[in-house]
Amino acid sequence: QVQLVESGGGLVQAGGSLSLTCSASGSFDTVYFMGWYRQTPGKERDLVALTAVRTSYTNYGDSVKGRFTVSRDNANLYLQMNKLKPEDTAVYYCYAADREGARYWGQGTQVTVSS
Repeated sequence: QVQLVESGGGLVQAGGSLSLTCSASGSFDTVYFMGWYRQTPGKERDLVALTAVRTSYTNYGDSVKGRFTVSRDNANLYLQMNKLKPEDTAVYYCYAADREGARYWGQGTQVTVSS
């Protein structure tokens, strides 16, 4: 089992920056991927950024490429969000997947970008 706790959401004006942190605990040694997804009401959860724990693989959703950066320090995952747009408003979820394909989610943190 892996537990994920996000922090760092909030309200920011368009064009501003915000950073999110996800702290993983539990059986972190089994985790292969960590990442961020986001969701707005009535829509599916979309990929923001995904990174591999043991390789340099990183992938971003098309809408955030060039503006968002994901990084990791041991069991802590970070998302630096720059040049934020109102359409980035969503609940952001931390994600982890282990070597057996089990998926884990954090409780989510709200990011609101005002125009």
